Amino acid sequence: MVSISLLGTKVGMTQIFNSTGSAIPVTVLQLGPCLITQIKTTKSDGYNAIQLGYLKVSNKKLSKAELGHLQKTNTTSLKYLKEYRVDSSKYFKIGQTLTTENLKIGDFIDVSGKSIGKGFSGYQKRHHFSRGPMSHGSKNHRQPGSIGAGTTPGRVFPGKKMAGRMGGQKVTIKNLQIIDIHTQNHIILIKGSVPGKPGSLISIKTK
Repeated sequence: MVSISLLGTKVGMTQIFNSTGSAIPVTVLQLGPCLITQIKTTKSDGYNAIQLGYLKVSNKKLSKAELGHLQKTNTTSLKYLKEYRVDSSKYFKIGQTLTTENLKIGDFIDVSGKSIGKGFSGYQKRHHFSRGPMSHGSKNHRQPGSIGAGTTPGRVFPGKKMAGRMGGQKVTIKNLQIIDIHTQNHIILIKGSVPGKPGSLISIKTK
């Protein structure tokens, strides 16, 4: 079986009911159609990969470099480009369209997206630290406590868990099952949640 990758957007979350009446939380994704804009092979580039393009836009939305890259293969103007590694590139050709028809109900996929940004967050929210005592006289309610030793080493080690910006990073959720597929609208339902806000860009990869 050839591994299939697609780009799309997150529509939102809802729930469906199975035959026994149990509610299943599902995320609605609109995937593709995606065009193959470039194919890389071991002979030419040292590895096998395909580049997918998603979401048609006007030429004014792209730079000259992006337009030149797409015009090499006579491809329409596409807003998003993403490269995926493949075991073999012989199953693909430039200009080929990948849609939800390449997916099957019951398949497991990995979904990647940009998580919702939370801004500058403290220790309890960002790293799930436990707070200090809340009794009268305690001056350590939500403080970090010690951040290192004294004279030796005389510094704070890199990577120390402290307050800072939270979210807004690439997150991948693995092994999410496809519950239903609507090929006419390029929509699939997957069990569970995926990172990002509704309308944000996501990418999937089959197992």
